[in-house]
Amino acid sequence: MNKKLIREAFVEVAGKQTEPLIDFLDGKKYVNEFLIAKKLDLPINHARNILYKISEFGLVSSTRKKDKKKGWFTYSWKIEELKSLDFLKNMILKRMDQIKNQINSRETREFYVCEKCHVEFNEENALLHDFTCPECGSILDRKDNTKLIKEMRRNLENYAATLKIVYEEVEREQGVEAKKVRTKDATIKRVKAKERAAAREKEKKRKKKELRKEERKRGKAAQKSKHSKKKKKQ
Repeated sequence: MNKKLIREAFVEVAGKQTEPLIDFLDGKKYVNEFLIAKKLDLPINHARNILYKISEFGLVSSTRKKDKKKGWFTYSWKIEELKSLDFLKNMILKRMDQIKNQINSRETREFYVCEKCHVEFNEENALLHDFTCPECGSILDRKDNTKLIKEMRRNLENYAATLKIVYEEVEREQGVEAKKVRTKDATIKRVKAKERAAAREKEKKRKKKELRKEERKRGKAAQKSKHSKKKKKQ
């Protein structure tokens, strides 16, 4: 499990308070919520609220067990790795689209700025105010977007690099899941094959038993017939 990627997904949906969860939540076994609360050093209700929020996005799943003495349910939680990675993938793709649109806007449109107030205007709004800052009355300067566009492209490259890692992790996890499915299917096939073999053997024994029973009946009938003929001759 790539904890760094999962952590990014958690933080995106519920903030930095979820970061410690990655250190003791597991993607293969469920962890009791009281242990989670203890590890987070939070009241159980607060810990539950965090977990519920993450679960709304499918990043974690839970099982519940009823306390026979107290009558309430206790939940255990685990990370849904593939769903978390899929969420992160979609988030990155969305942000990359936003950056591309921003780059396109900066490359094709004019922007103006007030150097005193540090307020930016697009060309339409600058024209509306006669290229004068409505706050201080200063003349608006045309903004050079070269540095900003360069920074946006760098962010785009960083997202693309992270996205590549996400796709690799998704492919790896899918391979693991597919292997589990194949193993499970193979186990089911073996069990069914044993059941069929046992059923055939049972049917074979039943037929043998029926055959022996039928043979005994015929033997008794033959013996009775023989005895009856012998009695008639006498």
